[in-house]
This record gives sequence, C-alpha cells and structure tokens, in this order.
Amino acid sequence: MINLRKLVLGAVVVVTTSAFAPSKDVFSAAEQQQVSIETPGLFDRSNAFNVDFSIFNNDEYAFPLPVGKASVMKNGIVRITTKKGDNVKAMFGGVVRLSRKTPSQGNVVVIRHNNGLETVYANNTENLVKVGQHVSAGQTIAIVGTKDGETYCEFAIMVNGGRINPNTIFEIKSHNLRRQTVLFKKADDHIDVSVVGKASENKKGSKKNTIASLDPEDADDPFLHSSTFELDLEGLEQEHWAYPLPGAHVISPYGGRRGHGGVDLKTKPNDNIVAAFDGEVTLSGPHYGYGNCITIKHAFGFETLYSHQSRNLVKKGDKVKAGQVIGLTGRTGRATTEHLHFEVYFKGHRLNPNLLFDHTEHQLQRVTLTLKNGGGVTSTKHREQ
Repeated sequence: MINLRKLVLGAVVVVTTSAFAPSKDVFSAAEQQQVSIETPGLFDRSNAFNVDFSIFNNDEYAFPLPVGKASVMKNGIVRITTKKGDNVKAMFGGVVRLSRKTPSQGNVVVIRHNNGLETVYANNTENLVKVGQHVSAGQTIAIVGTKDGETYCEFAIMVNGGRINPNTIFEIKSHNLRRQTVLFKKADDHIDVSVVGKASENKKGSKKNTIASLDPEDADDPFLHSSTFELDLEGLEQEHWAYPLPGAHVISPYGGRRGHGGVDLKTKPNDNIVAAFDGEVTLSGPHYGYGNCITIKHAFGFETLYSHQSRNLVKKGDKVKAGQVIGLTGRTGRATTEHLHFEVYFKGHRLNPNLLFDHTEHQLQRVTLTLKNGGGVTSTKHREQ
C-alpha cells in the first residue's frame, strides 16, 4: 500500500491511499452519471493533502496510450492521437466510478484512485470495464475511438471533480511520471495545485530526479511550474551524451585574460567531431570568425556550438543523436591550428563547458545543475559514495 503524506494545519500526518477509496466501492446514481462531481470525504480531515509520486513503482503508473502523441487542449484536456484499435490503459490503480456513453464525449470511463485523483478517458469506441470494477495501472479499460477522421482519446485528471493541469503529474512529450510531491489544497471553488518537493536518488537507493536525455522533442519545459530546475548530469543515460572530440586534449581553456568563450580541443586534422547531446541543428555553415560552424539546440534551453570545421556533415533542421559525427576538425575562420572550438549556452547565456564536462576524463561532471529560468546556472558536486 502506497503511503501519502497529508498536511493538517502545518503538521504532517501519514495516511494510506485507502483513506480516499470509496466505501465498499459503491457509487451514488449521480456519481455514476456525472463525469465531474465532488469526491465524498476527500477533504473531511483537512483542506489539503499531498501525493509523493516519486515512490510509485513502475507497475503503479501507465500512460493511457503509450505509443500515442499527446497535446494539451483547452481546460486541461489531453488529446492523445494514435491508430485505430489501440487499447486505452488505466493510469493508476483504482475503481471504475463511471462507464457510460455521453452526448458530448462519447463512451467515457472515469476511475477513482486511492491517491485522491480521478482520471477520465473519453471518445472510446468501446468501454471494457464496469462501474465498481477494480483495475490496475496499465490494465486495458477501453478501445480508442475515431471522430471526424481522427483516432484519439480525450484524457483528463481531476481532483474533487475539477480538472487539473496534467503537466504537473506527467511529462506530455515523454509520457513519464513526474517524480515529485504535489500538494492539493481546497480553495473556495477550485483546487490549488503546487509542487512542494522533488525526488532525488543516489547510488545507494535514495531517490533523485533524473533526466535520461536532453532531446528537445522528449522533454517538457520544466519552468512552466517553477523558476528553477535541478538537472542531475549522472542521470543522463550513456547513449544520450558524448564527449564532443573523443581523445582530445585542451589547448586553450574557457575564460582567461582574453575572455575565451569556449574550450579549444585538439587531436588531429579532419578528426570526427560528434554531437554532445541529442538535439536539432539550428545552424550549419560559415559564421564570422568561427569559420564552418554548427549549433545544436537541446532541451531546457541548452545549446552547443562547434566551430573551425574543415567540413560540416549536417545541415540546419537535422535531428542528431549524441555521438553522431557532425563535422571534421579544421582551421577555418580565425584559427591557427586544426582543432575544435566548443561552446555551451543556456537560455542564450554562455557557460563554461567545464560545468558539464570533465575534459581530462572525457566524462560528464558528477554534479547536479540548478537551472534558473532567467539563465543562471549553479553546480553542486555529488558526494563520494
């Protein structure tokens, strides 16, 4: 049984998720007919409760259509487009409160979960569950429907009958559950939702907020709900980062008296330069004193720059993967020897590449970066285990 922490007048009281389960799984006629309806007893003990999503196991969460493409519509509804015949899955375990055809949303399923939330699955061609039925996360509950030539599920998350911002619970692009603690507080006519804690995890098993990739197509904007975001570089998976010039040594560091804007790395002429992270090429061609230059856009506002190439091997608009060869070392532009000039930017602000890379070991730094929406970055080293 998953434990939740419930806030009561500033004190923390531990309650189990079953505290929010409907008595004997019996629902009133109104609950079985109305999609949006208050949850009886949800706020009887306090006007607020929080859910720690970081403690959910992999089998306790599922995206409704794992291969679908999700986009947020008006009023917190998520439209997940897919192909005909796909199975709609329950996001969390719970009890079916409503399963019926409605005039405006077609076949609809509403599941009441033990964590205090309810999820709505609409525009189904067929519902496969009945009121009062217990379901598990990932269990098939419906077959996706087609309307006006488009196959999609309309999905929403509710608390006490009101829809909440789905971005708070999961990442729209990657479909991943956000590993954080969320506070739900009852106001006069709505529910206030806020993030009150993020998870972390070290190698001994404590929890941490990790991001597998810096691909801008797979990551949502973390600054939609907070002015800061912690990025644990150790959480980046091996296949999603690469040292930009393998085998290189530094011939000119960042900064110094001449205010060097990047780090110069040298191996040999026409050596392979690789993309540091997954991303999209935003520039490829001659650029002022940089000579042949490449810039790549990554997630969260990061950008990397590679210059002085003898030849660029990618063009603007190309999607690239970390470790993919993008150019060959040269001395075009203002350069006195064949090398790679490498720069890193965040939110348009130039950063010391040493914040990300250990140039001696050719590894990512063992740090957590605190990113600020205005462009500031601070680094915290990880303790030795």
